[in-house]
Amino acid sequence: MPRVCKAVIKSMASTRISEQLPPHIDLTQAPVAFGNRALPRLSLELQDPQLCIRQRALAALCDLVHDPKRAYEAIHKGCLERLKALLQDRDSSVRIKTTEVFYLLAAHNVGREAFLTWDVVAPLSDLLDEPVDACRKNMHRALKMVAEFPAVCMVTLGLVPRLVLKLPVEQEEIRALILATLSYCVRVDALPALASNGVPMLRNQLSHPSPDIRRAAASAMLGISVPSEGKHKVCEEGVFPVLVKLLSDCDPGVTASAAGTIMNTAIITKGKYQALKAGAIPPLLELVGSEDRAVCANALRALTALAEAPCAREQLLEHLPLLKTRLNHPASIICRAAATAIRVISWTP
Repeated sequence: MPRVCKAVIKSMASTRISEQLPPHIDLTQAPVAFGNRALPRLSLELQDPQLCIRQRALAALCDLVHDPKRAYEAIHKGCLERLKALLQDRDSSVRIKTTEVFYLLAAHNVGREAFLTWDVVAPLSDLLDEPVDACRKNMHRALKMVAEFPAVCMVTLGLVPRLVLKLPVEQEEIRALILATLSYCVRVDALPALASNGVPMLRNQLSHPSPDIRRAAASAMLGISVPSEGKHKVCEEGVFPVLVKLLSDCDPGVTASAAGTIMNTAIITKGKYQALKAGAIPPLLELVGSEDRAVCANALRALTALAEAPCAREQLLEHLPLLKTRLNHPASIICRAAATAIRVISWTP
């Protein structure tokens, strides 16, 4: 036998096999079967009586459902019903991972549709009083995603009053999520929020140090001021001084919503004079030159509504040159808003 072959055979005979697992093996996740057998197996393991098997199945599922195709497969392989049951699991780590899976599913259109088809929103909302912060956070992230497309089911289920009651007691990060969800809900129907003392609750959040909370609260206030009941409630609760202050906020989302709320509420006479009393015209004029389209358009519309009051019209006449600079704006929405404002301000009886 050649010397080289002898050396190879000797080397193979003395090779030691390590007892350690390869570095890419994750013991916290269930081994995933190949191809179309992966999710049926995980679906069965989700209801396994052994805690460690449920935990590993959920960890593997979290990785898989990032892919929309896998999310679709998980939904149609019976995972949703088993996940709904795990929301009430005794182990907090299982509940946390389960809500994380729901949040990841809600990021896909197929997942949001499945939430409605399989009635996922109601059992998710049962965790509003969940003691574990991470679990509540995942739950609210999922609800916020569902509320964007749109929030009809949440309004129908009566979640709005429960969400409003959670605003004063939740931690900041979760509070911002609740406010964002509420801002979508009030666009569908503002009356449940109004009936739940929503305006003073939102007013208290408008001055919060967190820009995320201010932005979401201002957006919700914009939506709640659309119906007539909302306009009158904004006036009754003394929101205008806070709104005028927000017109100088560094966040354009906050200023756009604040100007929009003034625009909505100034439609009624009481709203006009409260806005004027709070000194809304000077900061609104400063926003006319904003490069942010929503900020500029809402400021022009708010000035138009205020200009229906004779005292405001007289005050705004000297600022017509500023408004005319917006007539050549590349965005047609700005041009139309500027032309309407100029026409109202220039009107004489």
